[in-house]
Amino acid sequence: MVEGVSYPVCITGKRNCPPEDCGGVWGNEALLAIMANPTHPEPAEQIDWIGEEFDPDEFDLELANTVLAARFRKK
Repeated sequence: MVEGVSYPVCITGKRNCPPEDCGGVWGNEALLAIMANPTHPEPAEQIDWIGEEFDPDEFDLELANTVLAARFRKK
């Protein structure tokens, strides 16, 4: 442990969190498959639902650590 560091701490990560109400693990996998296939019949409907700004490959390490610090700070 390092003095002055709030634990737990995230040191690396991959991919964005699934959008709210996407249908769990299976719904998220289906959403990712739709987004990856421009010829899929449902992409416009899905993009309208989650918004064009959603990037499934984005990962924000600073945000992840901010959320962890808020969740696990000592009271």
